Amino acid sequence: MQRRHVGTRSACATAAVLGKKWGREWYAGGAMAAEIEIKLRIGEPKRFLKTLAKVGAKAVAGRVHEMNLLFDTPDGGLAKHGQLLRIRTETPAAVKGTRKTKKKVKATGDGAGERYLLTFKSPPEQMAIGPATPVADRRHKVREELETLLVDAEMVKRIFEGLGLRGWFRYEKYRTPYKFGAREKWAKNLVIDYDETPIGTFVELEGPPEAIDEAARRLGYGTREFITKNYLVLYLEDCRRREVTPAHMLF
Repeated sequence: MQRRHVGTRSACATAAVLGKKWGREWYAGGAMAAEIEIKLRIGEPKRFLKTLAKVGAKAVAGRVHEMNLLFDTPDGGLAKHGQLLRIRTETPAAVKGTRKTKKKVKATGDGAGERYLLTFKSPPEQMAIGPATPVADRRHKVREELETLLVDAEMVKRIFEGLGLRGWFRYEKYRTPYKFGAREKWAKNLVIDYDETPIGTFVELEGPPEAIDEAARRLGYGTREFITKNYLVLYLEDCRRREVTPAHMLF
């Protein structure tokens, strides 16, 4: 995911080190970044993983467990404006099928154990703290994104609660990031995230629009199969389909 880290110079340096270890590139600076992505639904995970290998995409970091907590005002003011405020906890996880369990330790600053991310997303035309990005691309999901590493996620959570925000929805998944090889210059800024979720397996393609389209084509998908909904919406649709009451998207 292409992001611009907001914080002090020392924090930016830490983010760069952690980003490399966790399969992400982090860029120092105070500007926001546009997040351009789509999801694809994976019907046969084993077959899809073979396809990834066949087209030359390889995992660039280990499998990670994500626990996400969304915050909003009591009247859902952020959601009403298409905005998202999230604290994410990422924990190195065992490869599926092995006996090893997730490693639950505090972040140490060297990339080991858990790390915590604070993210704010908004439709480009609604971002009030910077110039709006024109949205001509409707085939892909385009959002403005601000993201930074947290040292103490629980303290930030308490601050949010003190401001009247509430953590109202949790969702988890396992994610493994892939990238094409260096020879594929067109895919330099493309990230392929393989997501195992409680509602099925998906892949997120994030990067330049033309790279997303080309990667999808090589993986056997057409633009009609592009999904621009977030996991909350997909979860609610899954609950309606199964005729169950929505709660949290957990394994």
